[in-house]
Amino acid sequence: MPTPHSIFSSDNRGALRVPFVLGMQARVYLEVFAHELNIEGKVRNLSVGGCMVDVRLEDSIALSVDQILPGVTLKFPNGEAFNTQGRIRHMRPFGNHGHAAVGIEFIDMSPTSTETLFHYVAEAEFEAALRSGTQHNARARSKLFIADAKEKKMQRQEEHDQLVSTQHTPLTERRPRNSPAAPNHVDVYKNKHLFSAEILYECADSILYMVNHDRKALQYALTYLHDEPEWVRHAIQVGSQLAMMLISRDPYAYKTREAVAGALLHTMGKPLLISEQLPSLKIHMSPSHAEILKQHVDALSKKLSDLDWTPSPTCSDIILNANERLDGSGYPKGIQAEALSETVRLMSVIKIINKLTHERNGQHPQQPLDAYRWVNSRPETYEKSLLVEYIQHFGLYPIGSLARFSNGFLAWIVDVDAKGMPCKVDVVKNLAFKDTSIDTVLFSNDFNQIGRLEGTVNPSDYNVSMKKA
Repeated sequence: MPTPHSIFSSDNRGALRVPFVLGMQARVYLEVFAHELNIEGKVRNLSVGGCMVDVRLEDSIALSVDQILPGVTLKFPNGEAFNTQGRIRHMRPFGNHGHAAVGIEFIDMSPTSTETLFHYVAEAEFEAALRSGTQHNARARSKLFIADAKEKKMQRQEEHDQLVSTQHTPLTERRPRNSPAAPNHVDVYKNKHLFSAEILYECADSILYMVNHDRKALQYALTYLHDEPEWVRHAIQVGSQLAMMLISRDPYAYKTREAVAGALLHTMGKPLLISEQLPSLKIHMSPSHAEILKQHVDALSKKLSDLDWTPSPTCSDIILNANERLDGSGYPKGIQAEALSETVRLMSVIKIINKLTHERNGQHPQQPLDAYRWVNSRPETYEKSLLVEYIQHFGLYPIGSLARFSNGFLAWIVDVDAKGMPCKVDVVKNLAFKDTSIDTVLFSNDFNQIGRLEGTVNPSDYNVSMKKA
């Protein structure tokens, strides 16, 4: 096969587009809302007309095609920076690694800025040719791509983080490859002009398959979602637990699939609300932010209507009413008990326990037993019989919780017995040696090595987290 004459190409405005190859790096900082939200990414190619950058998928929810960016700052390894305004021309998922590729056009540049940019493009072209072996020149490398002390420190930290994230323990290697987190959630919903019901139901079917195939393995795998956006993690965990409970009631109920689809869709109106008034879903929510966020149900309903997609009655019931409460204190319509379906009432119990047991808006997560007590003390809001059913299903020591044992050991609960007591754990830390990690799987007959079970604890209090495969 003949090799190409050049590694470079031209964009649709006729300008040379230089790919950043073989370790070439430059950072980009996108000012999305003036003085409100900045997104960091990496440059993937550069021309005098614009650039291609990749950003975290989670951050891309604030971006849309044709959006004007008040500031686009390119920062090269040697510390030199270039700033201009930009317009987003296109967006797409970047591989399957939680990133999005964003094409940006530079706009409103002065003659001086244009001249400077020509220089940077020429330097990038030379560096790419030198590294790829198509340029044999006695000239030294471009100074732009020689990292200064600050950049070297940032690169070392990134390399360390990458190393940690790729160190698979035996248990993390057994994480189901078709985890419900695996489908690209942006493919399901981020494209604001298309809606793929096929992808939505593939996600729902994946959950249903895993519940029927190995419910405990799924329950343990759900713990790995801690790095996902909060609204994505919440939707997948709640949808999966809803599936577990509905299938345990009736394995063949035809409405289960639609209920799970509704649970997955329910929170997806939240990214539609991103604006200067609500610049991010990761910020600490003020009362005004919280009021804006309550509109997510209406925002989702309007978007689905605009896209001419009508959910089934069961799916729609979950989307519209999952935040309603028995006493009418919920939103968006304040519907009361007699008007709420059995599935919605069950969903509300699952949702509130999930919220209470995860860090949310700066609030410390509660342990399962404390969350159960909190819900139990509010019978006017949540149905007690459904709380009892939930506890019977997931127990006082749910799979995926971090347990503390009397000899000072911390361990992830991997499996529980018929009485809901841990029978298999992954020991990850001895508190006598806080800077040392462990990876030892023990079964109940060996628990005497780590002492008696004292209860569950918050992983962040001990700087413990699941390694993500």
